[in-house]
Amino acid sequence: MQELPVIAAEPAAPRVKKPDWLRVKLPIGENYRQVRNLVDTHKLHTICESGNCPNMGECWGAGTATFMILGNVCTRSCGFCAVATGRPEPVDWDEPQRVAEAIYLMKVKHAVITSVDRDELKDGGSIIWANTIKAVRALNPDTTMETLIPDFRGIWENLERVIEAAPEVVSHNLETVERMTKQVRIQAKYHRSLEVIRRLKEGGMRTKSGIMLGLGETKEEVVQAMQDLADNGCDVITLGQYLQPTPKHLPVIRFVHPDEFAELREIGYNMGLDYVEAGPLVRSSYHAEKHIFSGRK
Repeated sequence: MQELPVIAAEPAAPRVKKPDWLRVKLPIGENYRQVRNLVDTHKLHTICESGNCPNMGECWGAGTATFMILGNVCTRSCGFCAVATGRPEPVDWDEPQRVAEAIYLMKVKHAVITSVDRDELKDGGSIIWANTIKAVRALNPDTTMETLIPDFRGIWENLERVIEAAPEVVSHNLETVERMTKQVRIQAKYHRSLEVIRRLKEGGMRTKSGIMLGLGETKEEVVQAMQDLADNGCDVITLGQYLQPTPKHLPVIRFVHPDEFAELREIGYNMGLDYVEAGPLVRSSYHAEKHIFSGRK
């Protein structure tokens, strides 16, 4: 797409200033350095880095990380995501073992694994997904797992491979409300994502999904999306503030106050959700080790 020139007389609107509650500490500390060294040594991709996660300092400082398998180039071009879009490298069949070994060396008690979308593959990457879960479990029998999976383009035999491998939690993010799905998740479908959650639940999985706030949605739309997830068998929901990764991505329309997140948390519990993680800095994998258990009071 050709970019139009900026007219001097019509300066671009200033970006919305981040409020104080979104300030985070820079990554420091010996544990953080050890994790970075392991990730670099084992040639692993983490969504912490590729997704510019604001919690990287906190999580890596505690010796944890969210691993991203199937490369670091995605076949989709979502308007919110900092992961590169393009033609991915060929599948690395040794990757599952490397991820399992890194988790072992890092002594991770609860591992979160996610991936880019690999729509060019017939299996959507599901064979690598299943192999990774099995490899992690074989080498780390005491480690619990959450897998944050794509929708596999609605090819359900691919989803079944993940269900058969049976990680403790399977997550698939709705990301935004129905009205904004086409704008935010260009190649995704709102109701297909809901069907992913439903099929996972029918397969006996503990299910999880996430929604970003601040993209222009209304509170009523957020509550409806939460209800849609609950109606389709979602156990855990994460609600967090969208942060624009680069000027080329969708802008932040507003910063949602922590009190609004607290209100949505209570609404979620009242509609029967088992765990609601809500706050400005919440991301899919934030406090993921707690999501195995109920958060209800």
